[in-house]
Amino acid sequence: MTDRPPPTQDMAALAKGGRTNVAGFALRLLARLPFLFIAGRLYGPEIVGRFALAVLIVELAALLATLGLKRGLAQALSTTDRPHVDVAWDAMAVAFVFSILGSALLFAFPQIMYPNSQVIGLERLLPLIVFAIAWSDVSLAALAYRLNVKAAVTARAVVEPWTISIAAWGLYYVSARDGLILAYVLSMLAALTASLIPFVRSYGVPRGWKPRIRPIAALARRNMPLAGADAIEWGTRNVDRFILGVLFGPAVVGIYYMAQQVASLPQKLKTSFDPVLGPVITQSLAAGDKAAVARQVRQVGFWIMAAQAGLALMGSIPAEGVMGVVGPEFVAGAAALIFLLTAEVLAAMGAVSESALVYMARHRNLMISLTMLGVQIALSFILVFAMRRLGWPEAWQAAGPAVALAASLAVTSVIKSTFLARLLGHPVSGWRWPLVLAAAAAGAVGWVAVQVPEWAELIIGIPAIIGTYGYVLFRWAFTPEDRALFRKLPKAGEAELPADQPR
Repeated sequence: MTDRPPPTQDMAALAKGGRTNVAGFALRLLARLPFLFIAGRLYGPEIVGRFALAVLIVELAALLATLGLKRGLAQALSTTDRPHVDVAWDAMAVAFVFSILGSALLFAFPQIMYPNSQVIGLERLLPLIVFAIAWSDVSLAALAYRLNVKAAVTARAVVEPWTISIAAWGLYYVSARDGLILAYVLSMLAALTASLIPFVRSYGVPRGWKPRIRPIAALARRNMPLAGADAIEWGTRNVDRFILGVLFGPAVVGIYYMAQQVASLPQKLKTSFDPVLGPVITQSLAAGDKAAVARQVRQVGFWIMAAQAGLALMGSIPAEGVMGVVGPEFVAGAAALIFLLTAEVLAAMGAVSESALVYMARHRNLMISLTMLGVQIALSFILVFAMRRLGWPEAWQAAGPAVALAASLAVTSVIKSTFLARLLGHPVSGWRWPLVLAAAAAGAVGWVAVQVPEWAELIIGIPAIIGTYGYVLFRWAFTPEDRALFRKLPKAGEAELPADQPR
């Protein structure tokens, strides 16, 4: 290994960001589990279901308000001649204006957030938090351009989940009806604070800046395809919950939401790479180095796919036990959990490929995503109505959208990775055959684990599954370069900024 050339600067940046984000993912996992337990055990499926649908619409409004700046801001900063502080605050102004519009719409028509129940209590006021979500996203995107990953980890993996967990527990004794909504509002405000402080420290407050209509309008117009891609990707992962809200009562939505939250933890591995992957890809594209982009996508694709496969095995083999921890009523979501975890593995290469496609072929990428979202929605309704007609149990009917999600994401991954490989002229697939060996070994251990009592299945079986998988993966799937890049543990400080990177 000592004779091999050192990792290139881009791969070293990805690895360093990856190490930090894996640590952040572990923190997020530890912080999110108490919230799931508290929400399931204290509030129950019906309140959780109402909360899940309301938050779904509010987060969509916030996503649209950013106009794709979560990914587009890196490109705007890398191609501008204006001071970066001005461009960053232009982006904040765009997000604020569109947040106000989104909040006004939801405030005027609150039934959009509650399609299967009446609006009660403080639920009507929830849209007022849209701006906090949007501003947090944009400020973290600006920090990511300077390779400050620590801020995102702190805001998203520590402050936000721990705030909602503690607040949900305390507010239950104040209002069992509105406690979850209030806890969510507090967590978003806390995350905004944790995002704005490092943002202002890094970029500062602009001197002599005032919102300029023409640059802001140009920024908004340029980012429309990115906004569409973000909205469609978000819709792909969340439209299943809305479909269930239309077809079933709040309790069914609540059970599915809990399965979705457990399954979404692996997905956060991919989204946690976005702050580092986006700037690295845009810099390689600016230099015309398509081979480097392919290498970056291929490497990150493997890391994410490998991690998600391990987490899928860890959660799906003992699925009933995992859902039972949340609460006995939620065991019915085990089938949905299995398909949702599988979907995350199948989506890995498509999601990473999109990180480059949004810069290279944003309109064609948008059309692919839009078409596959339509396929997913149609297939969801077909499966639910078919199972309903056959008289299948409601729990299996509710898993129909999860099956449709897995199928559409698998096809999308094949299409997008193939398309990107053709654009770059280099292969981008992160697939490595030893993944099959690792999964088979973990599956064998998992079969033994489910034969023992449930407490032993969870306490001993899950660590045994992931330990076996990780050992085989590291031994036979990791290259010497992978091991070299991930040997050094991250320090507490944020990623170093390259010397030639503007501040």
